[in-house]
Amino acid sequence: MKPAIYAALLALAASAATAADIPPAPVARVEPVSDTYFGEAIVDRYRWMENDKDPEWLPFLKQQNAHTRAILDTLPRRDELLKRIQQLSGDIAAPAHMQKTAARLFYQQRPAGSNNFKLFVRENGKDRVLVDPTKLDTKDSHISLDWWQASPDGSKLAYGLSKDGSEDSVLHIMDVRSGTILKERIADTQGASPSWLADSSGFFYNQLTGKVNTPERFLDSQVRFHKVGSDAGKDPILMKRGLDPAVQYENIQMPLIFASSHSATAILMLADVRQEKRIYTAPLKDVLARKAKWQLAADFADEVSEFDLTGDNLYLLSTRSHPRGRIVKTSAKAPSFASATEVVPESTLVLQSMARAREGLYIRSIDGGLGRLQRLNNDGKVTSIALPFDGTLGAIDADQDAPGALAILSGWLQPTGIWSVNADGKLADTGITPKPAIDVSAYTTERRFATAKDGTQIPYSVIYKKGLKLDGKNPAFISAYGSYGAAAYSPAFAGRTLALVDQGAVVGYANVRGGGEFGREWHRAGQLENKPNTWRDLIAVCEDMQAKGYTSPAYQAIGGRSAGGITMGRALEERPDLFAAVVSGVGWHNPLRYVAEQNGYGEEPEWGAIADAAGFKALKSIDSYQQVVDGARYPAILLTTGVTDPRVAPFHPAKMAARLQTATASGKPVLLRVDFDAGHGMGSTRAQQDAEAADTYAFILSQTVGAAAR
Repeated sequence: MKPAIYAALLALAASAATAADIPPAPVARVEPVSDTYFGEAIVDRYRWMENDKDPEWLPFLKQQNAHTRAILDTLPRRDELLKRIQQLSGDIAAPAHMQKTAARLFYQQRPAGSNNFKLFVRENGKDRVLVDPTKLDTKDSHISLDWWQASPDGSKLAYGLSKDGSEDSVLHIMDVRSGTILKERIADTQGASPSWLADSSGFFYNQLTGKVNTPERFLDSQVRFHKVGSDAGKDPILMKRGLDPAVQYENIQMPLIFASSHSATAILMLADVRQEKRIYTAPLKDVLARKAKWQLAADFADEVSEFDLTGDNLYLLSTRSHPRGRIVKTSAKAPSFASATEVVPESTLVLQSMARAREGLYIRSIDGGLGRLQRLNNDGKVTSIALPFDGTLGAIDADQDAPGALAILSGWLQPTGIWSVNADGKLADTGITPKPAIDVSAYTTERRFATAKDGTQIPYSVIYKKGLKLDGKNPAFISAYGSYGAAAYSPAFAGRTLALVDQGAVVGYANVRGGGEFGREWHRAGQLENKPNTWRDLIAVCEDMQAKGYTSPAYQAIGGRSAGGITMGRALEERPDLFAAVVSGVGWHNPLRYVAEQNGYGEEPEWGAIADAAGFKALKSIDSYQQVVDGARYPAILLTTGVTDPRVAPFHPAKMAARLQTATASGKPVLLRVDFDAGHGMGSTRAQQDAEAADTYAFILSQTVGAAAR
């Protein structure tokens, strides 16, 4: 650790701390490995970190975290921030998913004050808990509910549980009426996507075949059928690669089979990281008899992302030649995308998903990141349904045998709730999610646009306290993502971030290219060879905010999670002068080495394949670890990771931290925060999320308000 950096770290600590209180960050072992791609040599100094069995790996993480904790725990505002964050998160009940069935309503929610999500059922106006993973927690470990699906009649439930945020699910089955957990346990069911038969007697599910924590983990998964009460080890395999000569696909694609309670046809879907799917149909009875002759309904080139099956009518949501999406209809028995009939034309809205009720097909969409709702009525007319406020329509669900739908709605200052939509198109809060006792009257939000270098208008939103002075002296924390065609930062209740806003900060979100806010073209404009647009859009947003006086370089922080690590890493490298602090949460920093992690090969359609010259070029351009420059004056950086992360291997943030610690000449800190009881964040408890937020906000303030004061 360079003396200047160490001195800066000490300056961060509270006055009571001394140098002796802060263990030094470990100096990582340098053991270069050189790879040659298409004539270009790439040197990896810390390849050894990819081996989590290396005897120096765990000690390295523990020493990095001890160093980081000694600094973060003594930051002057951390305790104050944590207290406010705990109050905010504790007051909020957070819904996550819901399902309507014949006589029951299922919903997943973290109740106010609870440490994790639970699954509830409502029937006859009464609620009861079905799955409470917090009862399975131990002193040193926790269990999370990963996914669940009730049968069409609501009598049975399949659900997945995993340990310590690993998402390595084990499938369980419950009899809903009695709450009895049946004897079956099915391992390797991350992403199982169970689909029940109409009579609740069994379900199709996907099962992984690769070993945990290997690059083969998500390759060559298979579809099986489980009859409730039978031996799961004998479940028949209905689809795997090579099983059916007529259904050829790559090992990165996951096969899924779906049944419909209102159709004699089954659907086979082949899916990978892309939004596009390949769709087949076959008679359900033939599928169960293991003699299905699958008929192609839509290929990947047809860009179908969603389907709805009712009787012989197969509805497909496609972006082929219509980048914002349209819906077409074909026969399920004799499908043909080429001759399908258009039933919902393309418009300015980006179509996202569908849910069928008795009166028609509800359609969830977005307009530049803001949620919209339509319905294709049974008479063929499309009607728009007004939402109570501009925000995010997070999900919709409906029961084909009942009128109306359910929707999850949220705004920056409107708490997330589960709303009902009646057949007349009127929305009402169900009251399932109680409104928190949080006064938001002191805050305001704005939606603005920054101009990118090529003239594209980049939307962004900001939240701040009313009366803010535009003098350039406000801390600002702007987050961005921009991958997979996902609208990652649409309006969601500010919650914990209000603790940072209370400190005079501006909190913002940039809808950069690579996301899906304006459809498939917006995604492609930040993908593969176009990926630099993603981080340069973020740079443009920060420049715009600074020009308008919201903040200035000495007060500007940026952040992002997962694939957002690309955005953070490349932005700080291209414009280190523009930021005071950068926070990368479980960030992806060394994409050239995706071949070494379990969530790797399946990502090739989004990022490019290392075996392809164009793919290598694209991957190199987004690899922030490989583009760290010795002697550069980088801003202060906080990187976080969880040791059980199945999506972004911990070696990504670890390598990046080690490289930056030896390279930066700014004297500003580079910290690696490690959670040894967490993964990518999906299964993290409220307490874990609270602690990470407190660390993040305290770090930002120490590098903006605190740094400016010094």
